[in-house]
Amino acid sequence: MGSLDQIQTLHLCNNNFSGKIPSSLKRCTNLIMIDLGGNKLTGKIPAWIGAHLTSLIVLSLRFNEFKGSIPRHICHLNQIQILDFSHNRLSGNIPHCFHNFTAMVESKSSSATISFDYSTFYGPDTAINSYIEDALLSWKGQESEYINIFRLVKSIDLSGNNLVGKIPKQVGSLVGLVSLNLSRNNLTINIIQEVGQMKMLESLDLSANELSGAIPTGLSDLNFLGVLNLSNNRLSRKIPISTQLQSFDPSAYLGNCELCGLPLPKKCPGEKIVVEPPVLVHGKDKRIQEDDDKFITTGFYVSVGLGFTFGFWTIFGTMIFNKPSRHAYFKFLDCIKNWVYVRTALSMTRLGRRLQR
Repeated sequence: MGSLDQIQTLHLCNNNFSGKIPSSLKRCTNLIMIDLGGNKLTGKIPAWIGAHLTSLIVLSLRFNEFKGSIPRHICHLNQIQILDFSHNRLSGNIPHCFHNFTAMVESKSSSATISFDYSTFYGPDTAINSYIEDALLSWKGQESEYINIFRLVKSIDLSGNNLVGKIPKQVGSLVGLVSLNLSRNNLTINIIQEVGQMKMLESLDLSANELSGAIPTGLSDLNFLGVLNLSNNRLSRKIPISTQLQSFDPSAYLGNCELCGLPLPKKCPGEKIVVEPPVLVHGKDKRIQEDDDKFITTGFYVSVGLGFTFGFWTIFGTMIFNKPSRHAYFKFLDCIKNWVYVRTALSMTRLGRRLQR
């Protein structure tokens, strides 16, 4: 492999390779992409990767069986944009030198695109073709193949290992980072306050660790954050109030027994019910005005109906059971009938005259 000194990308992912990464690859200094994910490679992550392959933009060793700590020489990869060591057996602390990843410190989008021109010979004819590199990337909880993503995505994924200790403050200086996944490790202490500086973050997963303390208020300033998972830690106190943090599903905070406040149903100790101030309309409380407007309610109509029914049957019943009154009542009905008859006859007469005209 080391004799391929002009090679620039190496894809050997999703095979059944075992053993260690051959040290002869250190001679391939033109490599800008290595993807060895999804194999059964063992041993430690070689320190010579950081010492010799300093042009790397993508380094993916995900889903293997690497052990030991992350070598500090990795921090020499100042052009790295995608670093994926997820789902291995790595242990020890996260190196404090991640701020040396210069491409991730820059907040502006990178212009890096891995593409190549190559020649194809058809007898006497030569055709120039272009090849654009792609990569497998776990993005917002889903694994997909992405083409020409390197100008947009800057990602670190160390999830599914046995890393311990605290999250280094230097991680907060990676202001161009778009995705950070440190979930399913054994990280302790607090979530660093410096995470609020990472304004470009769209996905942050710190779930299934041993993180404690309060959620830093700086998280509420991450306006691009679309995926957040802080579940299954030991976080406590009230979730900071902001439009951003309250918009996430409660599952993003579950498994933190001492965490309280919206969007969780658990209220914080001493939390008071917020009473909205009155809205004045023409100098009068709008709520009082609405109550006045609602004077004629359902109860009002029921009362009117009951009163009418009671009064009607009081008078009508008296007429029915009292003979003189009953006689007068029927005479009254005859008068009404005669009056209706006369009015109808006159109307018909007038209608006939108009039709004759």
